[in-house]
Amino acid sequence: MIGIALFRHINWSIVACALALVLLGLMFIYSGSYQLTPDARTSYVLRQIAWAVIGIVVAAFFVMLDYRKLATLAFFIYAFFIALLIVVLLTSDPRRGAQSWFSIGAFAIQPSEFAKVALILALARYLSRGDVSRGSPSYLAGALLLAIFPVLLILKQPDLGSAIVFIPVLIAMLVVARVNWLYLFSIIIAGVLSMPLGWLLLKPYQQTRIRVFLNPQLDPLKSGYSAIQSLIAVGSGGLWGQGWLHGSQTHLRFLPERHTDFIFCVLGEEAGFLGCLLVLILYAIIAFNGLRIAEQSRDEFGRLVAVGVTVLLASHVAINIGMTIGLLPITGLPLPLVSYGGSSLVSMLISLGILQSICARRYIF
Repeated sequence: MIGIALFRHINWSIVACALALVLLGLMFIYSGSYQLTPDARTSYVLRQIAWAVIGIVVAAFFVMLDYRKLATLAFFIYAFFIALLIVVLLTSDPRRGAQSWFSIGAFAIQPSEFAKVALILALARYLSRGDVSRGSPSYLAGALLLAIFPVLLILKQPDLGSAIVFIPVLIAMLVVARVNWLYLFSIIIAGVLSMPLGWLLLKPYQQTRIRVFLNPQLDPLKSGYSAIQSLIAVGSGGLWGQGWLHGSQTHLRFLPERHTDFIFCVLGEEAGFLGCLLVLILYAIIAFNGLRIAEQSRDEFGRLVAVGVTVLLASHVAINIGMTIGLLPITGLPLPLVSYGGSSLVSMLISLGILQSICARRYIF
C-alpha cells in the first residue's frame, strides 16, 4: 500500500520529461551511428535500451527506498566510490586517452559518473549536521575536503569535464546550507586568482583545447576540427532541421563523437532550432520541478540532495551544449539522458529516483 501511495505522489512531470529525453536520445544515437555497419548501430541502440531499463528499475527502487536511510549510508557510499576511482586508476586500460572505465564484457562502467551522486549524498549528510556552527571555517573546510578527493582522482584520469561539474554543485549546496558568505566568497576569489597556476597544471592537450576555443582557426584540421564541425552542424539545421537520418555533417562523418559528446549537434542539424528548443524546455521542466521539490522538502538533508541533483543535471546540460555551440571549451561531458553511455544514463536516472523519493515523502512521512 505504501509503495502504491509513493508512486501516486511522485512528480510525473519529471518522469514524462526524462522518458522523452531518453527516447530522443535513442533516436539520435541511431542517427549518429547510422553510417556505421548495421550491426554496430543496432548494438549501440540495444545497449542504450538495456542501460535505460536497468536505470529505470534501479530508479524505481530508490523511489521506494526512504531517502533518509541514504543519510546514514552516505559516507560509506562516498568511501566506496572513492575506492573505485583509485582502483580504476591502478587497473584499467586507457580508452580515448583516459583511465576512466572498467570493462565488463561488452559493457563499460565509468565510476566517476556514480561518484557525482555519492558526493552529493556525502555533502548533504555533512552539511545537514546540527552539531557544527554554520559560520565556522571548519564547517566549510570539511565540505571542501569531501569534494577535493573525487575531483583530484578524476583529474588524474584525466577527465576535466567531470571534475569541473563538481564546482557548481558544491557551490550551490554550500549556499543552500548557509555557510558564511565571507568565507565562501574568499574561496571563490582565491580560485579565480589561482587560474594562472591551474593553467600550468593542465596537460598540453587541455591547454590546446582552450586556445582552440578562443580561436578554432588556429588548428582547423586537428585540434579545432571538432569545434568547427559542431558549429557547422548546429547552424545548418536552421529552424526545422534537415530531417531525421538526413543530417549532412552527421552522415558524411564530418562530425566527431556523434552519438556521445556531440549528440546535441546531431539534434540541431536534423531537428533544427525547434528540436533544440524542445530539448531545452524538457530540461528546464525537470530543473524547475527539482528546485520546487528542494523548496518543499521536510528536512535539510532532502533539500540539499534535491538541490545537488538539480544543479548536477543543469551543469551537465549547460557545459555540454555550451561546448557544442562554441560558448565553452570542448570537454568530454555527455548530454544527460540523451548521449550514448550506460554509466551516465544509469547514474542520472538514479539521481532522479532519489529526487522522486524526496518528493513523495512530502506527504508520506
